[in-house]
Amino acid sequence: MKILVCVSKVPDTTSKIAFTDNDTKFNEDGVTYIMNPTDEWYALVRAVELKEAAGGTVTVINVGDASSDQIIRKALAIGADDAVRIDADPSDPYFVAGQIAAYAKDQSFDIIITGKETIDYNGSILGGMVAEFLDLPYISLATKMEVSGNTATIDREIEGGKEIIEVNTPFVLSANKGLAEQKIPNMRGIMMARKKPLTVVPASGDVSPNTTVAKYSAPAPRSGCKYVEADNAADLIRLLHEEAKVI
Repeated sequence: MKILVCVSKVPDTTSKIAFTDNDTKFNEDGVTYIMNPTDEWYALVRAVELKEAAGGTVTVINVGDASSDQIIRKALAIGADDAVRIDADPSDPYFVAGQIAAYAKDQSFDIIITGKETIDYNGSILGGMVAEFLDLPYISLATKMEVSGNTATIDREIEGGKEIIEVNTPFVLSANKGLAEQKIPNMRGIMMARKKPLTVVPASGDVSPNTTVAKYSAPAPRSGCKYVEADNAADLIRLLHEEAKVI
């Protein structure tokens, strides 16, 4: 079984976010970057588990510059066999999905897995776009996946419950909480990661970004708490209606 796992570089949640160039770009000064958690904890770990149980290979792929190599090496330390970095600016999800699909189309991957969403943009759209480019079935928000031969049985979240479906390979899947548990790379994995291949390839010229950033803005600062006496329900209702505007 050949599995491709898409991984992204994202700012650590403890980083202070600011903008530059007229609020059209992130100010990367002092920002620590990590592998996107849903890519790492759920997508990658489940792929490695499937490989260990049934054999095969796990390849990780990233669209980005050389600054992504550190997180790619971590993916190799967790258990991926090799890695590919498409040397391009991941400025637009359509462009990123198109680049991943352009690489994957002739590689005969059985399963392509993404995280549910990245923690910086929370778009949750990459997996669907990759599937559309490759004309493959797409299963989103998977919380459990078992594979037997070329058939996968998948649990996924739906409104008010869960759905259990079967799909034949090849397919694209986005990983949600529950699909796997976070795995910390051990020293042996870290040492082996240094010897595993990381191939850098140029971007495909067949796909171009179709969106641009007009402006970023930070959320409004949180206001202080207002306390209402327990027996003053009328004042609480007024505040929720006039100030919070939630009713």
